[in-house]
Amino acid sequence: MPPLKRPLVLGSTSRYRRELLERLNLPFDVAAPEVDETPLPGEAPRSLALRLALAKARTVAQLHPDAVVIGSDQVADLAGEPLGKPGHHERAVAQLRQMRGQTVVFQTAVAVVCAATGFEQIDLAPVEVKFRELSDAEIERYLRAEQPYDCAGSAKSEGLGIALLDAIHSDDPTALIGLPLIRTCRMLRAAGLVLP
Repeated sequence: MPPLKRPLVLGSTSRYRRELLERLNLPFDVAAPEVDETPLPGEAPRSLALRLALAKARTVAQLHPDAVVIGSDQVADLAGEPLGKPGHHERAVAQLRQMRGQTVVFQTAVAVVCAATGFEQIDLAPVEVKFRELSDAEIERYLRAEQPYDCAGSAKSEGLGIALLDAIHSDDPTALIGLPLIRTCRMLRAAGLVLP
């Protein structure tokens, strides 16, 4: 008997994650996860990313119980302190000033959940990013050009943000953009999906 084909749902409104998932040539729907992203008191960045990725996948899986649901979250980790999405220019300036000359770990978590089968897996793809010593003028020029106010840590490596960096270390090259596809593919196969 052939395996039951289940719909795939991306539990994220991030256009970056949607564009990454499109690379797999699988049909999928998108659903907004209603999850409070406020860190818990004393919560480490990696724990925050893992908790939110799983919460997003579970929340969407409750609405789409027959689907295989992907949830993901990314938290910029500067010496154990979480840096979220800046939301506006002033906060982005402050974040990039904090990160200049520093190594920041972008903790990117992905979870795959299927309520109908009870399938649930989660994984973390940490990405070490070394920032250059940035001048205030470089920060201003970058932010005016890119406006990365919806990105954790105010930097988009897939765009002009690559010029802010000295090095990137990762075993899952799309993790820094927001969805670690190597890990995602592994979990989707484990959930029973056939990938091209």
